[in-house]
Amino acid sequence: MSFAASTEVSTRSAASTVLPPALVPYGWDADWQDAFGPHAARGLVPGRVIRVDRGQCDVVTPDGTVRADTAFVVPRDPMKVICTGDWAALDPEGGRPRYVRHYLPRRTAFVRSGSSNRSDGQVLAANIDRAVVAVPLAVELDLARIERFTALAWESGAEPLVVLTKADLVPDPVTLGHLVADVERAAPGVTVLAVSSADGTGTERLAALVGSGTTVLLGQSGAGKSTLANTLIGEEAMEVQAVRDMDGKGRHTTTTRNLLTLPGGGALIDTPGLRGVGLWDAGSGVERVFAEIEEYARQCRFQDCAHHSEPGCAVLAAVDAGELPVRRLESHRKLQRENQRIVAKTDARLRREIRREWRIKGAEGRAAADAKRGRIR
Repeated sequence: MSFAASTEVSTRSAASTVLPPALVPYGWDADWQDAFGPHAARGLVPGRVIRVDRGQCDVVTPDGTVRADTAFVVPRDPMKVICTGDWAALDPEGGRPRYVRHYLPRRTAFVRSGSSNRSDGQVLAANIDRAVVAVPLAVELDLARIERFTALAWESGAEPLVVLTKADLVPDPVTLGHLVADVERAAPGVTVLAVSSADGTGTERLAALVGSGTTVLLGQSGAGKSTLANTLIGEEAMEVQAVRDMDGKGRHTTTTRNLLTLPGGGALIDTPGLRGVGLWDAGSGVERVFAEIEEYARQCRFQDCAHHSEPGCAVLAAVDAGELPVRRLESHRKLQRENQRIVAKTDARLRREIRREWRIKGAEGRAAADAKRGRIR
């Protein structure tokens, strides 16, 4: 290669590493730019989806925010439908309407089951680095729900963070400390932070924790997510409504998933309140949430111990010794059963395996009952 040709290649390579300034605050980096290369060669424009609504989406591009049609990215698989947080490849300026032609492979995604009667998953947010689970202190803590959210967060590939909102409603620091400790036991290895948007408790630390990358804000209606989002953003970007006094529940203030940049750095995806959060192939996430049970299970006599009545079960021994709360074991069993069901809906081989196990256990149960009654088959 001649010196002139080499210089031209070097100049072109250097130019290709220059990141569009408008996209950097939204998380665009050199790896995304490299992945976008084939689309750029076709004249398409990069952008991040900040809102999806009725077949249209708002996309931040190097030249500002545009409205684009998603007709070309509507697959049959709900898991592949474009969503807030995706990096898209759009038509260049001039088309009316402008279309999203493709989106880049996701690094991470927060997924829940779409319905208990179907095997579809629903992607709530894409390309997230952190999942903040907002839990209101205005009502009694639902530890099982926290475990469920945290399992999904671990499974997404993002880092979970539990934020106890409305901490000003618990003025006694000792009581507040006990509540934080309860949640820490339900979500081992996860940072738990008590926060109040009303008096500023914990908000500076939270802002520091979410000051880089992309964070998705999750929780039920009335958890104070929109208020928390406004606190982090520093302005009334999200509409806020009061919760009902009778049960502490709120209306769905946020109706779409919106991605906004934070003044201290990073981006935030606010989501509507979630009434139901079904697991979606979250086996490894459940294992991380119940790490202590997994540790006890390694000491069981039998490798396939189900921790029900088997001899030599270290998990049941821990319960009897008071080292493992019964509530934790029951919650673990429930989430495992639920996850197994959703996986079985999409995995024919696993379905056959589960049915085989049921037949074996049923036969063993009948044999044990007959032996107890003195019958011999």
